[in-house]
Amino acid sequence: MEIVEKYEKLEKVGEGTYGKVYKAQDKATGQLVALKKTRLEMDEEGIPPTALREISLLNLLSHSLYVVRLLAVEQAAKNGKPILYLVFEFLDTDLKKFMDVYKRGPNARPLPTDLVKVNFLFQLCKGVAHCHGHGVLHRDLKPQNLLVDKEKGILKIADLGLGRAFTVPMKSYTHEIVTLWYRAPEVLLGARHYSTGVDMWSVGCIFAEMVRRQPLFPGDSELQQLLHIFRLMGTPNEEQWPGVTGLRDWHEFPQWKIQSLARVVPTLEPEGIDLLSKMLQLDPANRISAKAAMEHPYFNSLDKSQF
Repeated sequence: MEIVEKYEKLEKVGEGTYGKVYKAQDKATGQLVALKKTRLEMDEEGIPPTALREISLLNLLSHSLYVVRLLAVEQAAKNGKPILYLVFEFLDTDLKKFMDVYKRGPNARPLPTDLVKVNFLFQLCKGVAHCHGHGVLHRDLKPQNLLVDKEKGILKIADLGLGRAFTVPMKSYTHEIVTLWYRAPEVLLGARHYSTGVDMWSVGCIFAEMVRRQPLFPGDSELQQLLHIFRLMGTPNEEQWPGVTGLRDWHEFPQWKIQSLARVVPTLEPEGIDLLSKMLQLDPANRISAKAAMEHPYFNSLDKSQF
């Protein structure tokens, strides 16, 4: 059965990291789905084994409630060339859109505290811990990649950059600018090897943004991004971050001293500031893990049994 017969495409909802994404309806069940057309070139033998491994990993990861669920994998042909579609559950809003409703301005209202800062942040840490537990880094966590089920108050990680078969592009295919706001300093400095800390840096940036209702480090180039980070977190040196001056894109940066996080996130209580500072450690080796973050006193008020 052809994919066109199974699903009715309703509208194009965006360009994901790996290709176009359509909102569609399963004709048999009426279920809404997100169809992701991958840019995977398949050879005569069919789907390359690296891609198959990634898809089975995606499938495994999506058994977590906090990761968008992969429902099916479909093949189609275009000009005789096979194309692969990934079929995901469909959610109509993401954290960016959700926060925009509460943005600063004349009719702004604060994000419901418990809901977001605590609830969403905990779910995000849980989803990230699940991925890291399976040896998968997301590498591009940002509010646009976190889908929100408004009815159930659930936050789900999408666009998992498994990135071996589908390789993570640093430039977007559409000419929209790829945001650097959530990118960890070691990535910006050209580190060749990085670990789970890259995701935890992004989680910290997202946490601060939920509380402030505006981004913490809104840089528009890699250099600007680093300067934003160092201005607040201090310029690193070998003592605080062994090996930093040996990274590919290290320059002599202006010397800034670390600033108080409480000043930039004034409404966040002390436990929250403590957790945030553990996520935003410049040296990735010192950053808190997702699993440890879930045990942080900031979440003591949360009834964790619901998760």
